[in-house]
Amino acid sequence: MKKAKISKGKKRMAKIREETQGLFVVTVLLATISAAKAIDTNPVHDPCSDAEVQKWDGFTFGLAFSSKDSFYASDGVQLSPCDTRLQLANKAQLAVFRARVDEISLLTINSTFDPAKSGGYMVAFAGRKYAARSPPVFVADTSNTITTFTLVSAYSLSVSPFSLSCLFREHIDQIHFFWLFEVLEFQKGTLQNLYWKKFGCDSCSRESHCSNGECAVETSKCKGNGGSVDCTMRIQLTFSGTDKSNDVLNSWYEMKNMRRFSFYGLFANLRDSITNTLF
Repeated sequence: MKKAKISKGKKRMAKIREETQGLFVVTVLLATISAAKAIDTNPVHDPCSDAEVQKWDGFTFGLAFSSKDSFYASDGVQLSPCDTRLQLANKAQLAVFRARVDEISLLTINSTFDPAKSGGYMVAFAGRKYAARSPPVFVADTSNTITTFTLVSAYSLSVSPFSLSCLFREHIDQIHFFWLFEVLEFQKGTLQNLYWKKFGCDSCSRESHCSNGECAVETSKCKGNGGSVDCTMRIQLTFSGTDKSNDVLNSWYEMKNMRRFSFYGLFANLRDSITNTLF
C-alpha cells in the first residue's frame, strides 16, 4: 500500500510540474504578444541626449570601453563618456543598444573585439542633464576575461555596435562577450543611475574559474586568441524605479526572483537555444 501511495504521489508531482511548465510557457507567450503590441513613444536614439520614458518604450544607452583612468577628469571626478573633457575620441570604443523599458533583455555584441586591448574597463552611460554613468567595471586583461556580470535594463533589444563620430572614431569589430548584469534606475521616467550587479560564482561554467568573486576565463583560452572557449560578452539588462507615469518598474525584482527560484538556468538554456538557432 505504501508503494502505491508513493507511486500516486510521484504521478501527481509529475502532473503538477507539467502543468506549471505549460503555465510558464503561456506566460512567456503572453508577455511576448503584449510587448509586440506596445508602442514606442520615445523618439530619442542618441545615448547622449535626455529622454523621459514609459513602460515598453525603447531606451538607448551606450557602453564605452577604455582604461579605468580615462573615465576620470584630472580632479579625480568620474565624468560621462558623453563629456568631451574626457577626450575619448582616440582612446575608447563604443557600443550602443536600444532596449525596451522594464523588460528583461539579453544583449550581446556579435564580433571579436578584445576589450583588453581597449583598456579592459567598461562604463554604461546615457543622458546629458544627469549624465548617468556606471562605475568602471573590469572586463578583461591579458590574463583573465570576466564572463559574468549583471546590468538592470530592458527588452526587445536592437544591438548595434557602431562609431559615434563626435565621441569615438573607431568601429567595434572585435569583442569578448560575457555575462554582465546592469541596473538602470529611473525616477519618473528619467534615468538617474546605472550600476552593475554581481551574483558571485554560483553560475560559472566549466570553462571558467572564480576570480575575486566573479566568473572569469583565461584570456588565452578565448576563441579570439586562438582558444576554444566562447568568451562572448552577454549582458542581462533590467530596470528599477518609476516611469514618467509614476508606474513602478519591476524587471529587476523579477530577475532577482528568477535567480532565487532557479529560473535563471532555464532562461540561460533558452538563451543558448535561441543563439544557436539564429547564429
